Amino acid sequence: MTAEPFPDFPPEAFAKQDNGDDLTFYAPPRLVTHIDEAAGAALESFYRRMLPQGGRLLDLMSSWVSHLPADHAYAEVIGHGMNAAELDANPRLTRSFVQNLNHDPQLPLEARMFDAAMACVGVQYLQQPLAVFGEVRRVLVPGAPFIVSFSNRCFPSKAVAIWRALDRGGHTALVKLYLERAGFTDVCAYSLMDGTVSDPLVAVVGHAPPL
Repeated sequence: MTAEPFPDFPPEAFAKQDNGDDLTFYAPPRLVTHIDEAAGAALESFYRRMLPQGGRLLDLMSSWVSHLPADHAYAEVIGHGMNAAELDANPRLTRSFVQNLNHDPQLPLEARMFDAAMACVGVQYLQQPLAVFGEVRRVLVPGAPFIVSFSNRCFPSKAVAIWRALDRGGHTALVKLYLERAGFTDVCAYSLMDGTVSDPLVAVVGHAPPL
């Protein structure tokens, strides 16, 4: 895999400490939550406000938990991840697929088929973020939100170098840059938890542009 050109950063910005096969690394199911209970509740509340009830959702880089509000129903929730057992254990997904986005960022999905997309605590691992975010933009209907959330937790050996080098403010600026460069509009950042009583949690939201 060759990292995509990103002229603002040196070529090694998207390098990883562990260059081993990602699918092998994620092969053992990890049925744990990657943010604590309070942060999970804050994300669920944010999703309740931001995601359209009855809509079609793409849960990118998902696991066995999607943090979707239990009192909201959706027409379809398609999950992507790196471990089939974790995705199969997620009761909110109507279907799912496994794909290493660092090797193949093209999503096997039709254009303009989703009313919203989410990516929870996975952005730090993307080596081709613009290609992946561009694909998310392609599969969203105009005006649909893409919610990218992150905390201070990660597998350091799999996070890209630029992510490891930045603090929370830097992470926020980086994700905003990804969204803007990928063509999303009205990009805004929200501090959902400040980290004083739980894991910190930030959500950056962009919207698919009009046709």
